[in-house]
Amino acid sequence: MENSQSPIEQLRGSVRRLWDELSPAERAVCQFLVSAAPDQILFSSAQELGAATGTSNATVVRTMQRLGFGGLPGLKRALAAEFSSTVAPDVRLQQRISHVGHDLSEIWARVFDEARERIDHCQRLWDPQAFQRAVEVLAGADAVLIYGIGASEPAARHLTLKLGRRGHRARASSATGFSLADDLLALGHGEAVVVFQPGRKLPEIDILVDRAHAVGARVVLVSDELGGTFAERVDAVLAAPHTPTGITAEPLTGIVVADALLLALDSLDESRSVEHSHQLTALREQLLGPRIR
Repeated sequence: MENSQSPIEQLRGSVRRLWDELSPAERAVCQFLVSAAPDQILFSSAQELGAATGTSNATVVRTMQRLGFGGLPGLKRALAAEFSSTVAPDVRLQQRISHVGHDLSEIWARVFDEARERIDHCQRLWDPQAFQRAVEVLAGADAVLIYGIGASEPAARHLTLKLGRRGHRARASSATGFSLADDLLALGHGEAVVVFQPGRKLPEIDILVDRAHAVGARVVLVSDELGGTFAERVDAVLAAPHTPTGITAEPLTGIVVADALLLALDSLDESRSVEHSHQLTALREQLLGPRIR
């Protein structure tokens, strides 16, 4: 697909190119998508699009994969990028509310639908070689610096806390600008850096990666859109799709990726994780008293 085209133009071009190869159900999905307003696609779940086209949510997902978007979240991400750059935040919020409506059961379902779509998409994007490299980087590190700012900070804090509970030396940073220099100064040889950054290429990320190279630290990037940009500069890139609508929390998939890394580290050194879990429980009982069993 040509980057100069809008997402809708890309979609229509793919449909024209693949039309003869599509099944009747896939054609029904395509006919709806090329005629729908972008915000209608953006705020619809796969299940809703399946109902609107007389197909199924599986057919919708399969059609998006056939068209080269990697699934419905891939198309939504492309639409969201253009939507965000041309529509003011307050207008986007108003449109989001109007699409969701006021029915509490629909609101509940919409949040879970998007969360499920994002996690499913994240699972499909799994790169086993990259995941193995990321686990090896963390397992072999003397200490780990986890970086995340703004909406990515909760994922960074989550991984930092859980690594510490498993006996790994870990520290988090959300510093920007001038204040980041102190964290960069403390970074040393044999350490690892994990960066949570969905899409925006910030100067802090460039400088952090350069500093890691200079001191002999290894880098894992957890991102949605920056993988290609940093692929040759980091040791591993793990995909974590961001929210196309703002309905679910930005760090959702980053936290899931972090949990997968943590479980993998547990499997590599079970005795270490169990021992530190035992120590943590003992300390808690000293502070709060023994649990009632």
